[in-house]
Amino acid sequence: MINKVVSGADAAISDIKDGDVLMLGGFGLCGIPENCISALVKKNVHNLTCISNNAGVDDFGIGLMLKQRQVKKMIASYVGENAEFERQLLSGELEVDLIPQGTLATRCLAAGYGMPAIFTPAGVGTEVAEGKEIRNFDGKDYLMEYAFDADFAIVKAWKGDTAGNLVFRATSRNFNPLMAMAGKVTIAEVEELVDAGELDPDHIHTPGIYVHRIFQGDGYEKRIEQRTVRKI
Repeated sequence: MINKVVSGADAAISDIKDGDVLMLGGFGLCGIPENCISALVKKNVHNLTCISNNAGVDDFGIGLMLKQRQVKKMIASYVGENAEFERQLLSGELEVDLIPQGTLATRCLAAGYGMPAIFTPAGVGTEVAEGKEIRNFDGKDYLMEYAFDADFAIVKAWKGDTAGNLVFRATSRNFNPLMAMAGKVTIAEVEELVDAGELDPDHIHTPGIYVHRIFQGDGYEKRIEQRTVRKI
């Protein structure tokens, strides 16, 4: 059995270079690869294309990479929590491709399945469809969207083993498992790393065949974008 463990985030992202296309898992700030993002900021690679549901916030997540001008293009479905993202978009400093959330997820899935494209009704008749092929199936128009082509997928799991099998918790399952299947090279950081064979096979969400590198992260903040509490 191949041991896929690397020493840490710096080693895991060591061959990511300027101009690469990255998928970054997570939903909002839930389940984001905090350690790998910090390592990318430290490495200071540039001209990156980042595929992620969200763009982080100003001082956390992908927002740290935006602040350092490392991202050339952002492909996402929701970006409303990041003022620096908004500034770069409006000033023309950042290319942005806003995609319906279901389309974003399915394009990740298609890449993992080896499918070149999908057909979806989402976006038909809107500016999302501009310049794209539309086909009619049984009287209904569908927009053709290509599967993503990412150099690296960077995900964060709750628990993993040395063979790369991953277990996710709660909302972090929204995009992490899909992206883990889709990258040419998949990097996983986990809160707890165990020996191969320790995970219950029925509880594994991503089989290790999709994962190339894994390490146990540390110092997770697990921030909440907006905390709202009820007065007692």
